Amino acid sequence: MEPRDTRYLVLDDGRKLCLECLDSAIMDTHECQPLYLEIQEFYEGLNMKVEQQIPLLLVERQALNEAMEGEKNGHHHLPETRGLCLSEEQTISTILRRPRIGAGNRIIDMFTEPYRLIRRCEVTAILILFGLPRLLTGSILAHEMMHAWLRLAGYPNLSPDVEEGICQVLAHMWLESEIVAGSGSGSGGNVASTSSTSSSSGSTSSKKGKRSEFEKKLGEFFTNQIESDTSAAYGDGFRAGNQAVIKYGLRTTLDHIRLTGTFPC
Repeated sequence: MEPRDTRYLVLDDGRKLCLECLDSAIMDTHECQPLYLEIQEFYEGLNMKVEQQIPLLLVERQALNEAMEGEKNGHHHLPETRGLCLSEEQTISTILRRPRIGAGNRIIDMFTEPYRLIRRCEVTAILILFGLPRLLTGSILAHEMMHAWLRLAGYPNLSPDVEEGICQVLAHMWLESEIVAGSGSGSGGNVASTSSTSSSSGSTSSKKGKRSEFEKKLGEFFTNQIESDTSAAYGDGFRAGNQAVIKYGLRTTLDHIRLTGTFPC
């Protein structure tokens, strides 16, 4: 149901973006780079620095679907995939600059260019669907960064519930750090791993002013989506991984995953 008095931007793939979400929506590859740097710093704060320079590209739905088909090692994806961590050489159509909005609040003049991925390590690129609010874009990016970190750190092939679960834990941790930073509060609240996130959330909060009530509610909505997901890999996997991180800490949980391929009980 759509409120009658709400105006929407209609994207090429049929998605609708409310004008409040449009304020923080990330629409092209260049716009996403500062957020990418923030999430890299978040990982560094967890002592999980990704050493390799991995291209981050914002793409349209069709390019995301084509890239997924081009991957030889199929990973578990949601029915509606919004991000990918790639390991194969491909040519990707990436969004070059923010599209213009035309009559009827429709996207016009979508500027794209081909980007050739070269395999220099286990990860060739991270792709994110364009036109999502900043907090959702960031949580997807934090999730895909964890896929990249696991591959680059030499983890074995993991079951979908373990790999997607721990990736969702990192997405959830990043969202919670953003909510805390945006509230102007110095306390971490009920974060999944307060000891793990404390070093990164301090540096993050210093860069951001207090968030609007709308963006705060949006962040809470996205965290609740992760927590209440009913799927086996993303939902059950997150809850098992989150409980392990709460009980044992992130580092011990990751060490256990490396050794056994499972979450500690």
